[in-house]
Amino acid sequence: MSTFVLIPGAGCDAGYWGPVADELRGLGHDAVPVSLPSEDDSAGLAEYADAVVEAIGARRDVVVVAHSFGGFTAPLVCDRVPVERMVLVSAMIPAPGEAPGDWWANTGHATSGDDDVFYNQLTPEQRAEAEKYERGQSGTPMESPWPLASWPEVPTRFIVLRDDRFFPADFMRGLVASRLGIVPVEMDGGHMVMMSRPAELARLLL
Repeated sequence: MSTFVLIPGAGCDAGYWGPVADELRGLGHDAVPVSLPSEDDSAGLAEYADAVVEAIGARRDVVVVAHSFGGFTAPLVCDRVPVERMVLVSAMIPAPGEAPGDWWANTGHATSGDDDVFYNQLTPEQRAEAEKYERGQSGTPMESPWPLASWPEVPTRFIVLRDDRFFPADFMRGLVASRLGIVPVEMDGGHMVMMSRPAELARLLL
């Protein structure tokens, strides 16, 4: 049995991981969605990693899964606690010394505030459920350089979402190749695939 520690993106809590957590538990594994202190102006990336490490506690056979902005936190966790592997789901990939706020310009990515960028492929019911987990996002963690000198020595996998409008598949394929040097796994789905296709994503995480 593995423990899947599920890290959310910016401006939301871990509730949207609920459907995937249920699927993983149904397959005989443990699942721990973790909410980060996104609304706390005193909390930076170190405090985000602290929240995940605290949630892991004494658990073993840990798989760290991160979505979107959670990609800046997951490697910090893997640098501090033993894990089996890290899985990034359409996540930001930091470079050493890169502040999250600089990531967009450094990678050549342009973003949009259109909600359909995030919620495409969700049914009206799924979107309403996703909106329950929206939270404020402090700018504090965007300002400081990512502190690791290199990627942690842990097996890393990346899931590209073919229908993601926020981090388009072509953009992410190039970023994964240049920053991680690996070939990603791909699946259909938009940015909130954990709500639109939870069973498929859970099987892929395994």
